[in-house]
Amino acid sequence: MHSKDNLTMEFSSGSTVPKFKKKREVIDKRERAIFNTLDKIDRSKEVDLCYVLDCTGSMKSHIAAAKQCILQVTEHIKHTNPCIKIRVGFCGYRDHCDNPRIQIFDFTNSYEKFCQNLATLKASGGGDPPEDVLGGLNASITQLSWNNGTRVLFHVGDSPPHGRRFNNLDDNYPNGDPYGLTAESVLEKMRSERILYFFGKVTEFTNEMIQVFRSIIGDFPIFDLVGGDPIQLINKFIKATTSSILTSVSLTSTIGCRTSSLYSPRQKIIIDPNVPDWNSLSSQTGETLSYHIPNSLDELKDQKFFNKEKLYSRKFSFKIASQPFSSGSEKCAYFAISANIGPPETMVMKKYIQNTSPDIFKKYLEAIEVSAVTNYLSKRFNLIAKRKKILPINFLRANLVRVIIDSRIHYYILEKELRDVEFKRFNTNSGIITLSRPILEAFAHFTYEHTKGYLVVCDLQGVEFDDKFLLTDPAIHCIDYSRFGHTNLGSKGIEMCFLANHTCNEVCKKLGLELRLN
Repeated sequence: MHSKDNLTMEFSSGSTVPKFKKKREVIDKRERAIFNTLDKIDRSKEVDLCYVLDCTGSMKSHIAAAKQCILQVTEHIKHTNPCIKIRVGFCGYRDHCDNPRIQIFDFTNSYEKFCQNLATLKASGGGDPPEDVLGGLNASITQLSWNNGTRVLFHVGDSPPHGRRFNNLDDNYPNGDPYGLTAESVLEKMRSERILYFFGKVTEFTNEMIQVFRSIIGDFPIFDLVGGDPIQLINKFIKATTSSILTSVSLTSTIGCRTSSLYSPRQKIIIDPNVPDWNSLSSQTGETLSYHIPNSLDELKDQKFFNKEKLYSRKFSFKIASQPFSSGSEKCAYFAISANIGPPETMVMKKYIQNTSPDIFKKYLEAIEVSAVTNYLSKRFNLIAKRKKILPINFLRANLVRVIIDSRIHYYILEKELRDVEFKRFNTNSGIITLSRPILEAFAHFTYEHTKGYLVVCDLQGVEFDDKFLLTDPAIHCIDYSRFGHTNLGSKGIEMCFLANHTCNEVCKKLGLELRLN
């Protein structure tokens, strides 16, 4: 039993107070980071969408398709992602000989007004084959009231800009824009305004333009909008517009967490998509480290279950490619094979791009903790799903590899390789449903309800088979934000990124989950 003097000595010894203060500072820093991230995610769900269309005579059907598709796009977004709010605007351009050369309809959240504005447009004009593309893009960037967190410019045209760098056609302005606009000046302005560019391709005449634009701002999505059939064209417009919006919101909410610019240069990584000649590579020997999968909800919630002392290890020999075959925002992935006794097994080994921070080992431990937790939850889900005749959901098991190469410790995340499959992203950790699958949305709901509101599994991505889903690299929002890494946005993340956007479906009803409507 402590005496009063002993207690006084303990709290004034100079060791406890600094430790407590340091812990409080860490907590405060984490809370501020979560607040800022959620604020940016919230802003990202407010979207400015601007159509920039060539309005010369050949584009009549595309103008009609833009008008017809917008209501269906907004209804689809409202159904799958009710948290996303959209304003829509328009910029039409023709050529320098036309009057009006540029027509602007500023952003509005009234789709009736948008359609009324487009009804006044006439597809007409156009002198020589090239058109005033740069003038149209510049007007859309500088004359519309861009304000929302996510800014989408969807450009559709069948002709290139003026200037020999863009075309070899009959061109009245072979030296380029007569007002001095350049692709560099226009696209740099777009970059500075944080506007994301998407292009709807109608003819091959825009190929050179695409190459030039990509040399300035990097890669951007291109949609095939060729087609004379009006219904087919409208459907293409709907698909392209929806994809542009969801891609932009996902990108803005993700990158917005880390940098002030969507176009900030990322660390350059040399990519080699080819499987290496394994005979030319020497084998390495290290160890795999794994957590046991919890057997109960109590074990899942108990952080002591995931202490480093609870890791189990196995000797592991392998060969790994010298360069990654792909790279994401956080990790790059390498081809690998096992080199233990027996036939080699093809695998993927993933490494964090920012791999030199002092707490990098902790990041790898968090990744395999997420893997163990999601495997437990999918097993519980599948027990019920089997009885209800619902497709099972499985997660690739991730293990941590620790190996010494050239006197340095290296860490990797190890997974089995999935060959000849189509990889899909179904939702993000910001709550955006990018590809609606009722089973996966019900699974997220199940994880929330099964854990009694302790966590929700999100960022679901992987392979959709006829008889199951096989997923990888999920994220977890948890009320204990000291767990599961920086993508865990705590109780507010659960509220804003899941509860605010989830509407129960037939699978939720089959599972007997508490119904939620948004």
